Amino acid sequence: MLDLNLIREKPEVVRKALRDRQMEDAPVDRVLELDARRRALLTEVEAMKAERNAVSKEIGRMKDPVERQAKIDAMRGLGDRIAELDEEVRQVESDLQALVATIPNIPHPDTPYGTGEHDNRVVRQSGDIPQLDFQPLPHWDLGVNLGIIDFERGVKITGSRFYILNGAGARLQRALIAWMLDLHIRQGYEERYLPFMVKSQTLFASGQLPKFADNLYHDAEEDFWNVPTAEVPLTGMLMDEVLEEASLPRRYTAYTPCFRREKMSAGRDVRGIKRGHQFDKVEMYIFCRPEESMRELEKMVADAEQTCAELGLTYRVVQLCTGDLGFNAAITYDIEVWAPGCGEWLEVSSVSNVMDFQARRANIKYRPADGGKTRFVHTLNGSGLGLPRTLIAVLENYQQPDGSVVVPEVLRPWMGGIEVIRPQG
Repeated sequence: MLDLNLIREKPEVVRKALRDRQMEDAPVDRVLELDARRRALLTEVEAMKAERNAVSKEIGRMKDPVERQAKIDAMRGLGDRIAELDEEVRQVESDLQALVATIPNIPHPDTPYGTGEHDNRVVRQSGDIPQLDFQPLPHWDLGVNLGIIDFERGVKITGSRFYILNGAGARLQRALIAWMLDLHIRQGYEERYLPFMVKSQTLFASGQLPKFADNLYHDAEEDFWNVPTAEVPLTGMLMDEVLEEASLPRRYTAYTPCFRREKMSAGRDVRGIKRGHQFDKVEMYIFCRPEESMRELEKMVADAEQTCAELGLTYRVVQLCTGDLGFNAAITYDIEVWAPGCGEWLEVSSVSNVMDFQARRANIKYRPADGGKTRFVHTLNGSGLGLPRTLIAVLENYQQPDGSVVVPEVLRPWMGGIEVIRPQG
């Protein structure tokens, strides 16, 4: 959430930021109107309360009971008016906060201007696109031939965009999750096992509500929401807390399944397991001091890159432009890996510095060591990595001419002796 003082004092900065995001209809003017109305109401009601307090003292000094009762009767109307104004203040404040919550973060000065994903910049690439001496299969054929992906039964038990991983496929998925968690621990993150359901307040704190309500799965009876990413409960862990400066930065990693109502466009990502309503992801998350956050961003990007490199995957780092930034992000780098069977780059990680945007919503602050005023922390998040696209990249890059798939060496300790996944039959 943006600082209301920023919108009030520098509305043109906010307007420009939203234009850069390709948002022409952001409600800055309405926010300013509500803010002015709220402050006017507060001035009026405080003046009335001051008058009531002064008269109350005067009544306390009165000796004549008739005169005293007359004064009390005269003040009843003022009390009713104060109650009306207090209610109006509450409503205006509620409307104001709801409106401010719909405004996205301001892009960082290092985020390049652009109107959409076509303006994103490739920052660097590690490795050349592999040139195989045979025609590689896409994972939707490769997985079926190996007997490790069952699309038909996934659809049968749930519906479209669901699938089952069998045998070595399920084990390979689990190996990736376990290996990535262990890698991130070595990189300096603490593991957390989190609830896979959260309450509305937690989703609001992380910036998912109200913006993305239509993309989330909700149990309305108990107000439980399935998490769309571990970023949500990781943010919520420290809601309404004041941290000691010496405890920062705090770096966490967590695995969760993720649940989202994917709005698939016709003809895009409709084959295979690239997009679905349920998927696994290992997350990296950092709470830090504001002056540390850009350095922590570099670390998180490097940690995601190391994950790709140790899997032996060709990858590239892409910086998102203003027109393609996520709602919470001020600056974002995507890490994409090459999938030779699909013949395309697949995003496996999106690493963002959110600055104080989430911390302001979640009310997460730290107390400076010098005893100064508490400040909002900065938060950062990144996939480390997201599945199933990492699984796709492993299958398609490690496939052999005979249709088998070699298990990457770093994953073998979790594979129970399986070094090669071979076709069925």
